[in-house]
Amino acid sequence: MFKGAAIALGNFDGLHAGHRAVIESAREAAGRLGVKLGVATFEPPPRRFFQPDAPPFRLMTSRRREIALDAIGVDEVHLLRFDAAMAAMTDREFSQRVIVDEIGAASVSVGFDFRSGKGRMGDAVSLQRIGAELGFEVKIVAEVKGDGVKVSSSRVREAIERGDMVEAGVALGGCWITDAIVEHGEKRGRTLGFPTANMQLGEIVHPAHGVYAVWAREDGETVWKQGVANFGRTPTTGLRDALLEVTVFEFKGDLYGKRLHTAFVKFLRPEARFAGLDELMAAMKQDAVDARSVLAGARPPLL
Repeated sequence: MFKGAAIALGNFDGLHAGHRAVIESAREAAGRLGVKLGVATFEPPPRRFFQPDAPPFRLMTSRRREIALDAIGVDEVHLLRFDAAMAAMTDREFSQRVIVDEIGAASVSVGFDFRSGKGRMGDAVSLQRIGAELGFEVKIVAEVKGDGVKVSSSRVREAIERGDMVEAGVALGGCWITDAIVEHGEKRGRTLGFPTANMQLGEIVHPAHGVYAVWAREDGETVWKQGVANFGRTPTTGLRDALLEVTVFEFKGDLYGKRLHTAFVKFLRPEARFAGLDELMAAMKQDAVDARSVLAGARPPLL
């Protein structure tokens, strides 16, 4: 870890426009002070600690966050373990034990709505006051809005849950991208002429059930390929837990056990129950046509 770094502190789930503004504030401080740029975030997220039974809500995996932070030039990521001991700290104890003793930050940038300490007792202004006493500066970043509405992880999450990948992409500065390990499935798609990469989303927020135009690439690769994806419970062939199934166009090979990144571009249609396999296959062929049409006018993600 880099002692004396300029740190962006927060949850940073999704790295939306508000998060990026906090990181840019820390970048400015790093340049001004001649120190490294770091990000400090909580693992698990405080929400998961306080609501262990809450449905999946994360916008990105740790792997996606790692890729995104590296791409924007962050030198160090501090994963702060959020447990009962941290939850019980006062805001001053958090500042002393974590920011000073553990990280040794010279500067800390936070969003205007930052909270810390037991019962969310501390805010950005109190952190600024404590920082002055303990020897680190605090920069407070103003609210970032999109279409006149505060940009937030909750807003992005709600857009994904209703299938609005365009709105989600605007706030995120690009496609919403998830990644997961490809598992063995029933292999029914292969027999229908549409082999799919099947993945569980785990802690990642579940998008609206339906069909999407997507980009896909293997972890470690740089080329994105066009594809079509379905997220849902396959009502035609037998209900089961919701699963992400991605068909990658012009792909030959074996993806089992590999990590696949999926970038959602546009919602095509809701999941539906068809009368039989012939009707299902006809719909799948049309989905592929529609996805290709959408992606022909879209640019693949940068990372």
